Amino acid sequence: MKKFRAALVIAALVIGGSTAHAVQPDEIMADPVKESRARDLSRELRCMVCQNQSIDDSDAPLAKDLRVLVRERIGAGDSDSQVINFLVARYGEFVLLKPRFELHTLLLWLLPPLLLGGGVLALWLNSRRKTRVAVGDTDSLMQLSPEEQARVERLIDEQPSPREPA
Repeated sequence: MKKFRAALVIAALVIGGSTAHAVQPDEIMADPVKESRARDLSRELRCMVCQNQSIDDSDAPLAKDLRVLVRERIGAGDSDSQVINFLVARYGEFVLLKPRFELHTLLLWLLPPLLLGGGVLALWLNSRRKTRVAVGDTDSLMQLSPEEQARVERLIDEQPSPREPA
Protein backbone atom coordinates (compact mmCIF):
# COMPACT_ATOMS: atom_id res chain seq x y z
CA MET A 1 0.00 0.00 0.00
CA LYS A 2 2.91 2.34 0.73
CA LYS A 3 4.31 1.75 -2.75
CA PHE A 4 0.96 2.62 -4.29
CA ARG A 5 0.75 5.87 -2.30
CA ALA A 6 4.30 6.79 -3.26
CA ALA A 7 3.57 6.13 -6.93
CA LEU A 8 0.41 8.20 -6.68
CA VAL A 9 2.26 11.14 -5.10
CA ILE A 10 5.00 10.97 -7.74
CA ALA A 11 2.43 10.85 -10.54
CA ALA A 12 0.61 13.86 -9.09
CA LEU A 13 3.85 15.82 -8.83
CA VAL A 14 4.85 14.98 -12.39
CA ILE A 15 1.46 15.85 -13.82
CA GLY A 16 0.82 18.91 -11.67
CA GLY A 17 4.35 20.24 -11.79
CA SER A 18 4.75 20.17 -15.54
CA THR A 19 2.97 23.33 -16.57
CA ALA A 20 4.69 23.92 -19.86
CA HIS A 21 4.44 27.39 -21.31
CA ALA A 22 5.52 28.16 -24.81
CA VAL A 23 6.48 31.75 -24.09
CA GLN A 24 10.02 32.32 -25.31
CA PRO A 25 12.50 34.49 -23.36
CA ASP A 26 12.61 37.05 -26.19
CA GLU A 27 8.83 37.58 -25.84
CA ILE A 28 8.84 38.43 -22.13
CA MET A 29 8.19 42.08 -21.30
CA ALA A 30 10.56 43.99 -19.02
CA ASP A 31 7.73 45.25 -16.77
CA PRO A 32 6.53 42.33 -14.59
CA VAL A 33 3.04 43.85 -14.19
CA LYS A 34 2.57 44.11 -17.96
CA GLU A 35 4.02 40.63 -18.44
CA SER A 36 1.54 39.28 -15.91
CA ARG A 37 -1.32 40.95 -17.81
CA ALA A 38 0.00 39.51 -21.08
CA ARG A 39 0.18 36.01 -19.59
CA ASP A 40 -3.36 36.30 -18.21
CA LEU A 41 -4.66 37.42 -21.60
CA SER A 42 -2.70 34.68 -23.38
CA ARG A 43 -4.42 32.05 -21.26
CA GLU A 44 -7.82 33.32 -22.47
CA LEU A 45 -6.97 33.22 -26.18
CA ARG A 46 -7.24 30.13 -28.38
CA CYS A 47 -4.43 29.00 -30.61
CA MET A 48 -5.98 29.02 -34.07
CA VAL A 49 -3.78 26.08 -35.11
CA CYS A 50 -4.12 23.80 -32.06
CA GLN A 51 -7.71 24.94 -31.30
CA ASN A 52 -7.92 23.49 -27.80
CA GLN A 53 -4.84 25.13 -26.36
CA SER A 54 -4.30 28.67 -25.26
CA ILE A 55 -1.67 30.70 -27.07
CA ASP A 56 0.26 30.67 -23.78
CA ASP A 57 0.67 26.88 -24.05
CA SER A 58 1.05 26.48 -27.81
CA ASP A 59 4.32 26.24 -29.74
CA ALA A 60 2.67 27.02 -33.08
CA PRO A 61 4.12 29.97 -35.02
CA LEU A 62 0.71 31.67 -35.15
CA ALA A 63 0.43 31.40 -31.36
CA LYS A 64 3.81 33.09 -31.03
CA ASP A 65 2.64 35.87 -33.37
CA LEU A 66 -0.48 36.33 -31.26
CA ARG A 67 1.55 36.44 -28.03
CA VAL A 68 3.80 39.10 -29.56
CA LEU A 69 0.74 41.03 -30.76
CA VAL A 70 -0.80 40.93 -27.28
CA ARG A 71 2.43 42.26 -25.77
CA GLU A 72 2.66 44.99 -28.43
CA ARG A 73 -0.90 46.13 -27.68
CA ILE A 74 -0.24 46.14 -23.93
CA GLY A 75 3.00 48.04 -24.52
CA ALA A 76 1.06 50.60 -26.55
CA GLY A 77 -1.18 51.24 -23.54
CA ASP A 78 -4.29 49.23 -24.47
CA SER A 79 -6.46 47.88 -21.66
CA ASP A 80 -7.20 44.16 -21.43
CA SER A 81 -10.64 44.63 -22.98
CA GLN A 82 -9.19 46.70 -25.82
CA VAL A 83 -6.66 43.94 -26.59
CA ILE A 84 -9.43 41.30 -26.54
CA ASN A 85 -11.73 43.44 -28.70
CA PHE A 86 -8.90 44.02 -31.19
CA LEU A 87 -8.21 40.30 -31.51
CA VAL A 88 -11.92 39.42 -31.77
CA ALA A 89 -12.35 42.04 -34.51
CA ARG A 90 -9.39 40.56 -36.35
CA TYR A 91 -9.95 36.80 -35.83
CA GLY A 92 -13.58 36.49 -34.70
CA GLU A 93 -15.11 35.07 -31.51
CA PHE A 94 -13.35 31.76 -32.11
CA VAL A 95 -10.11 33.28 -30.80
CA LEU A 96 -11.62 33.31 -27.29
CA LEU A 97 -11.33 30.09 -25.28
CA LYS A 98 -14.34 31.20 -23.23
CA PRO A 99 -16.84 32.87 -25.58
CA ARG A 100 -18.75 35.94 -24.45
CA PHE A 101 -22.33 35.58 -23.24
CA GLU A 102 -24.17 37.31 -26.07
CA LEU A 103 -27.23 36.68 -28.20
CA HIS A 104 -25.39 34.72 -30.90
CA THR A 105 -23.64 32.53 -28.28
CA LEU A 106 -26.76 31.99 -26.18
CA LEU A 107 -27.28 28.44 -27.43
CA LEU A 108 -23.65 27.59 -26.71
CA TRP A 109 -24.04 28.70 -23.09
CA LEU A 110 -27.55 27.41 -22.42
CA LEU A 111 -27.51 24.05 -24.22
CA PRO A 112 -25.42 22.13 -21.63
CA PRO A 113 -27.57 23.12 -18.62
CA LEU A 114 -30.75 22.50 -20.64
CA LEU A 115 -29.54 19.03 -21.67
CA LEU A 116 -28.56 18.25 -18.09
CA GLY A 117 -31.95 19.43 -16.81
CA GLY A 118 -33.74 17.41 -19.50
CA GLY A 119 -31.80 14.29 -18.54
CA VAL A 120 -32.61 14.76 -14.85
CA LEU A 121 -36.29 15.31 -15.72
CA ALA A 122 -36.35 12.16 -17.89
CA LEU A 123 -34.78 10.08 -15.11
CA TRP A 124 -37.22 11.47 -12.55
CA LEU A 125 -40.25 10.77 -14.78
CA ASN A 126 -38.99 7.25 -15.52
CA SER A 127 -38.47 6.42 -11.85
CA ARG A 128 -41.87 7.91 -11.01
CA ARG A 129 -43.55 5.75 -13.67
CA LYS A 130 -41.82 2.62 -12.38
CA THR A 131 -42.85 3.42 -8.82
CA ARG A 132 -46.46 3.98 -9.87
CA VAL A 133 -46.56 0.59 -11.68
CA ALA A 134 -44.93 -1.21 -8.73
CA VAL A 135 -47.28 0.36 -6.17
CA GLY A 136 -50.37 0.37 -8.41
CA ASP A 137 -52.98 -2.29 -8.96
CA THR A 138 -51.06 -5.41 -9.89
CA ASP A 139 -54.26 -7.49 -10.27
CA SER A 140 -55.14 -5.61 -13.46
CA LEU A 141 -51.71 -6.45 -14.82
CA MET A 142 -52.19 -10.16 -14.09
CA GLN A 143 -55.61 -10.57 -15.74
CA LEU A 144 -55.78 -12.13 -19.18
CA SER A 145 -58.09 -11.07 -21.94
CA PRO A 146 -60.79 -13.58 -22.99
CA GLU A 147 -58.76 -14.45 -26.11
CA GLU A 148 -55.63 -15.08 -24.06
CA GLN A 149 -57.60 -17.14 -21.53
CA ALA A 150 -59.06 -19.32 -24.33
CA ARG A 151 -55.59 -19.85 -25.84
CA VAL A 152 -54.15 -20.89 -22.46
CA GLU A 153 -56.99 -23.41 -21.97
CA ARG A 154 -56.40 -24.83 -25.47
CA LEU A 155 -52.68 -25.23 -24.77
CA ILE A 156 -53.39 -26.96 -21.48
CA ASP A 157 -55.86 -29.34 -23.13
CA GLU A 158 -53.33 -30.21 -25.85
CA GLN A 159 -50.65 -31.19 -23.37
CA PRO A 160 -50.46 -34.89 -22.55
CA SER A 161 -51.12 -35.68 -18.93
CA PRO A 162 -48.10 -36.85 -16.93
CA ARG A 163 -49.66 -40.31 -16.41
CA GLU A 164 -50.26 -40.96 -20.08
CA PRO A 165 -47.39 -42.42 -22.12
CA ALA A 166 -46.19 -40.16 -24.87
